[in-house]
Amino acid sequence: MASIGSLVFPTNGFSAVIFDCDGTLVDSMPAHFEAWCDALSLYGAGGIFKEDVFLAMGGRPTRDIVVELNDEYGLKLDPEEVAFAKREAFLKRLDSLTLIDEVAAFAEALRGKFPLSVASGGSRMVVEKTLKSVGVSDWFDEVVTADDVENGKPSPDVFLRAAELMGIAPSECLVLEDAPAGIIAAQRAGMQVIAVPSPVLSFEI
Repeated sequence: MASIGSLVFPTNGFSAVIFDCDGTLVDSMPAHFEAWCDALSLYGAGGIFKEDVFLAMGGRPTRDIVVELNDEYGLKLDPEEVAFAKREAFLKRLDSLTLIDEVAAFAEALRGKFPLSVASGGSRMVVEKTLKSVGVSDWFDEVVTADDVENGKPSPDVFLRAAELMGIAPSECLVLEDAPAGIIAAQRAGMQVIAVPSPVLSFEI
């Protein structure tokens, strides 16, 4: 299990809640980083993607990150090929994923009381497999991914689409997000945002 420590969640002032997936609801960022390292090494670019840079770019679609890495390092990586390799490397690590305790408890407490959605910068297949792997696929009314919108985070598209599908005005939506791009996207959507800190491992004694 993973914990973010004490974080105060509001109990009113919103009509629906939208959760980012990776790093917010699910402690999956270590697995995503390892998958990035595997994929980049496969194409001769091992070691260029530092973990702090990876975390700062969290929430953005894989292809967009590959394009930026190409620009930054003068590389000619194929975004589609690297994205595929990264996805396959991540899927091998699904068993390592856990829920982030406090965020999951908040989501579970709201089930049946408010419309709930997931809005992620990941692909639909990976997001759905991630939610299934931690046993929360049936918690959410809608799941919106990078596959469903034209522009990924920090564009507000995924959040606006989630609000539209739920039939809730953006200003009445509360977003939980961990990554800078996602926080900016939610703000651009005109939504309330709670910034979720990075989890630390918690152990039962």
